[in-house]
Amino acid sequence: MKFNLQNFFRQHLCVAIAKTVVIVASASLISCGGGSIQPNIILISMDDAGWRDFGFHGSAVKTPTLDQMARQGIKLDHFYVSPVCTPTRAGLMIGRPASRVGIFGAINAVASPPLARDQVTIGEIFFRAGYDTALTGKWHLGNTPDFGPSAYGFNHSHGFLGPWVDYYTHRTMEDKIDWHRNGEYIDQEGHATDLISNEAINFLTTDRDKSKPFFIYVSFNAPHLPLQEEEKWLDLYRDQFKTESRRFSAAMVTHVDDSIRQILETLDKEGVAQNTLVIFFSDNGGEPPGEKSYLRPKPTYKTTPSTEFYSDNSPLRGAKGSLYEGGIRVAAIAYWPGKLAPGTFSEPIVIYDLLPTLASLANIPIPAKMIVEGLDFWPALVKGESLDDRVLYWHVGQQFSVQKNGWKLIHRRGTTSEATDELFHLEKDPHEKQEVSGIYPEKLYSLKQEMMRQQELDEKN
Repeated sequence: MKFNLQNFFRQHLCVAIAKTVVIVASASLISCGGGSIQPNIILISMDDAGWRDFGFHGSAVKTPTLDQMARQGIKLDHFYVSPVCTPTRAGLMIGRPASRVGIFGAINAVASPPLARDQVTIGEIFFRAGYDTALTGKWHLGNTPDFGPSAYGFNHSHGFLGPWVDYYTHRTMEDKIDWHRNGEYIDQEGHATDLISNEAINFLTTDRDKSKPFFIYVSFNAPHLPLQEEEKWLDLYRDQFKTESRRFSAAMVTHVDDSIRQILETLDKEGVAQNTLVIFFSDNGGEPPGEKSYLRPKPTYKTTPSTEFYSDNSPLRGAKGSLYEGGIRVAAIAYWPGKLAPGTFSEPIVIYDLLPTLASLANIPIPAKMIVEGLDFWPALVKGESLDDRVLYWHVGQQFSVQKNGWKLIHRRGTTSEATDELFHLEKDPHEKQEVSGIYPEKLYSLKQEMMRQQELDEKN
């Protein structure tokens, strides 16, 4: 089921683009005017990968491809996401906090679709601008094909719709098939990591319209549970880690790293690497320790002890599901050899900044009716400059967080009268070891006022 342009314009009641868009100033390193070429863009994400699950962050996990990308590209050292899957993916799609559209957590297999059908997304913006768009892998923004990637601007789509699938059978915990291509359920043999990367490679070599630039989102589900991996990847860690869960998780990360290598080699073979920006990130922090059931290479359940861990978020505090740095600050890289000088960018940026940044880079108009709260960080990135002071905001379940000027508030239980508050000075205490609300009550008050303002914005949308 290909994305239908006529249906798109009918759904959104679009009028002439010249009357309905504002032009975002371009900071592209490639001139996009006068008939010159717009850049290709590849977004690559992993699912539940911890801060220290990568060699370039000092891990024993083998990630040679990502290590090379980190050396040759720009490490995004303060890249923030949501602490769980769906809000991160929604923020990427809409260019603003997911709470603005009523998404406060990860949807399960029976939840109603979180994105309205008339919601303009990053996929639709690029598709409307003449890009060939694709998504392969995890979607988790709608659990039926009618609300899958094909309905939100992705001309090619493949993978699964819900929160997780068996890596081999591609079925849900309820034993329902969730694997699709272009909106039609399909059966495919193979490990999910290979199928996702192979689809990306087929798109780059065969399926795409080579007269157009491309925008592709490669959304790996590894190392998200269930832990399932091939022996050739597990063999790399037989003597490396003490726990089986950690060995599986490490093997799954290395498997994805090798798949990324194949994608980058395909860009070279296709002659498009010099005009392709690649951005890599994890969708949230790594899985916390705990007693969990997971699937082995064959579908037999096993439960891990409550003290056993899967990912490594050190030295950051917290993990997936929390608003501490270990849940929301993730490994990320911007990679574009010859266009981006190697380095580290330490300014705070967030997942919903990608939409305005990439649209600006490609000189793509954003519909005037679309509210975008993200920041175009490209000029600061390429010049190594500081960003203006800004507010970062999270609302996930009954947790809230605000960051501003190096200070961070975490507020729990949903109300200001019956709640717990924690205040951290991230500039001095990046690992959140000292809670300082009692020392700086005026700063706590200021951030709570900002949090309440942000809550009001949630309620207005």
